[in-house]
Amino acid sequence: MTLTPATAERFIRDNTVLLAPPHVPEILLHLADEAHDLWRRTEEELAEIGLPPPFWAFAWAGGQGLARYILDHPQTVRELKVLDFASGSGLVAIAAAKAGAAEVAAADIDPFCETAIRLNADANAVQVHFLGADCIGTDEGWDIVLAGDVFYEKPFADRLIPWFSALKSRGATVLVGDPGRAYLPTSGFERLAVYEVPVTRVLEDAEVKKTKVLRLV
Repeated sequence: MTLTPATAERFIRDNTVLLAPPHVPEILLHLADEAHDLWRRTEEELAEIGLPPPFWAFAWAGGQGLARYILDHPQTVRELKVLDFASGSGLVAIAAAKAGAAEVAAADIDPFCETAIRLNADANAVQVHFLGADCIGTDEGWDIVLAGDVFYEKPFADRLIPWFSALKSRGATVLVGDPGRAYLPTSGFERLAVYEVPVTRVLEDAEVKKTKVLRLV
């Protein structure tokens, strides 16, 4: 499959349904359900059709927790310039837009995310700007950076911490949603909230993940 906006939209519509994540029922997303079984497809099969692992098709626990916090505490983002980093489905970006952010950018290096986020933003009647480049190390003057479920690989985590620290040093707020991933730093964060988030067993080997919302200090 040649990736174009049209083919990406067709694939997303064919392989997902419009659902509300269990912990964020105010938001609708195009998500893979058990019937579509998208994640169970082999890596080889996905590669043959030009599709990276479809992280955008699932509402991950870290993102659900962070989105819940934003919706419950809209003053966190209200009238601010927001970056949702590693946005995936756009869940956290959409929550920020619904909570009254002045400007929301959703960043992800997976080109499928551009279409997924557009469709999801449209389903929720909000505006989100997509950033398709690797923005680690960059700074576009965001007031707050939101990152759900990003500490799952050590090399990635090792790149994130210096960048997050630089953003904080110049005055940005950095919030993270994390369900106990292996490479979350053991210090440097203040806990803001803890949620019990329902998740998909095929992805997490659990039905509920304890998810923390943390602020870099």
